[in-house]
Amino acid sequence: MADSAAAPASTADRRAAAPAFGKGFLYDCWWFADLGSALKPGALQRYELLGEPVLLGRTRSGEVYAIRDVCPHRAAPLSAGRLIKDEGGAEVVECPYHGWRFRTSGVCAAIPSLVADQAMEVERIKVRRYPVRESQGLVFVWMASDPRNPSEPDHEPPVLEGVVGGAPKMVERMDFDSHVDHAVVGLMDPAHGPYVHQQWWWRSGHSMHEKAKTFEPREFGFAMASHRPSSNSYAYKILGGAPETEITFRLPGLRWEHIRVGKRQVLGLTCLTPVTETKTRITQIFWADHPVFSLILPFFRAGARAFLKQDGDMVNLQNEGLKYDPALLWIDDADKQAKWYQQLKKEWAASRREERPFRNPVEPTVLRWRS
Repeated sequence: MADSAAAPASTADRRAAAPAFGKGFLYDCWWFADLGSALKPGALQRYELLGEPVLLGRTRSGEVYAIRDVCPHRAAPLSAGRLIKDEGGAEVVECPYHGWRFRTSGVCAAIPSLVADQAMEVERIKVRRYPVRESQGLVFVWMASDPRNPSEPDHEPPVLEGVVGGAPKMVERMDFDSHVDHAVVGLMDPAHGPYVHQQWWWRSGHSMHEKAKTFEPREFGFAMASHRPSSNSYAYKILGGAPETEITFRLPGLRWEHIRVGKRQVLGLTCLTPVTETKTRITQIFWADHPVFSLILPFFRAGARAFLKQDGDMVNLQNEGLKYDPALLWIDDADKQAKWYQQLKKEWAASRREERPFRNPVEPTVLRWRS
C-alpha cells in the first residue's frame, strides 16, 4: 500500500525527476521575487520562496543580494536586523539577537561576543547565498536543488520585448491558496473565460466562438503565435487600429502577452511565484507606450483586480474537490497547454539530471476549442 505520509524528499530525490503535479517545485531555475523598486537601499526584506525563508536586500551602493533568512546561531530572522558598515567599510547584515554579522555573500564577518584569545575561524560560518539578478526592473532568485552544493546559474532570466514607457503602468498582486501547478494551468486555460470572467467589457458568456490558434516552441516554453484577437474580446477594440497579440509561457512560472498596435505596444506580464506548496503569489505587471492605456488605467486596474478575484474564488472552489486527491481528466485541444506544461517540467528535470541541453518537447501545431 502506498505511504500517504511520506518523508520530505531528499536532495537526490528532488533532482531525480520532475515533481508530481501539485507537489514539489522546479529547481535550478530563476523564480520571480519582486520588483526592483520594492528593494530600498539599506532595507532588509523577508520573503518565502518555495517554502524557504529568503532575505532580499539592496546595499546602499545599489547591489541586490539574497541570503537565507535564518541566523545559524539561534535561528533569528536576519531580516529583523539591520545593514551596517563594518570596520573596513563593507556593508554587512547584523543579526538582531546577538549581533553576528554576515556579508552579503553569506559569509560570517564577525561574532561580537568573542574575546581576543578565543580563536575561531568565523569566516567558516556561512548562511546560504542565492544568486540574484535584477533585469528590466524585475528581481529573480536562483533556487538550487542542493543547498549543500548549490548549482550556479547556467542561463539568465528572460529579456522581455515590450517593456516600454518607463516604469510599469500598473502592478497588481494576489495570493492564491493553490500549488503553483494549479495556478499555472488555470492561467493558461483557454476555455474558462466565458464562465469565470463574464464582464460586458471583456466578453459575454453567451458569445461562444470556435478558436483556432497556432502555437510554437519558445525558449523553455511555448507561445500562441502573433494573431489578431478574437472578435468577441471587446477590450482590445479600445486600443484602436488593428491589434496583434502574442502570448508566451516560459518555465518555471512566467506568462506574458505582447500587444502591438502599429508602433505602440502593451506588455502584460504575469509572474507566478510559489510561497509554499499551498500558496502561490500572482503578480501582474503592465507596461505600455499607448496613450489610450493611460486614459483607461483606472478602469483597467479595476478589471484586473476583478479578474484576479474571480480566479482566486474559483481556486478556492476547486480546492473543495482537490482535497480528495482526484485524478484529473485533461482533453485535447483545450487542455493541450496544460499537458505541455507537464512535459516541459519533466524535460527540465531530465536535462538537469542527465547534464545535457534542454530539448523542448513542444512542436508547432494548431489548437482548436470553443470559448
